Amino acid sequence: MSNPTSPKAAMPVIDWEKMNNLVPAIVQHHLTGRVLMLGYMNADALATTLEGGLVTFYSRSKQRLWTKGESSGDRLKLVTLGSDCDQDAILIQARPLGPTCHKGSESCFDDDANQPFLNHLASLVHQRRDAPKESSYTASLLTGPPRRAAQKVGEEGVEVALAAATGDRENLIDETADLLYHLTVLLEQQQVPMSEVVARLVERHR
Repeated sequence: MSNPTSPKAAMPVIDWEKMNNLVPAIVQHHLTGRVLMLGYMNADALATTLEGGLVTFYSRSKQRLWTKGESSGDRLKLVTLGSDCDQDAILIQARPLGPTCHKGSESCFDDDANQPFLNHLASLVHQRRDAPKESSYTASLLTGPPRRAAQKVGEEGVEVALAAATGDRENLIDETADLLYHLTVLLEQQQVPMSEVVARLVERHR
């Protein structure tokens, strides 16, 4: 996969004076939307991030610029960034090269509440992978023959199309939910992370 980092990310407008020259910077995974960490930036950290493409903060404890992963190698590659409506905070979309948290987890906010729901659903499905097939419908699909999970995706896809063709909005919502669930199960069975599918969409968008 080619590098998704934007080579010419624009400099956002920041009200540095209002924030005493230090603003919070929230980092999200550019494919999943999961919040990875919170840091602080001054003007030099922002300029360094834009110039080099690696997310760089101002460390309040070290009193210097600090590029994420400079010792561990677990860097954050910039995809895009921007400021909020009051121009006193920065939102960064990044591609993590390894775990973001120093404790080894994907996010410094490593809890279920921090995950977008489809990520949470994928995690739940993954947990059913080694469960007895009798324990749940999900487990029965995961442990059954691949054609069964694939067939369910096909059936739900047809139901989505029929609901759309007949203009049945509520049924369209229900059937789309069923399709997304069964597709999540099928991807887990085939060991294809949803993030790889989203990455392919990003490639096509570019």
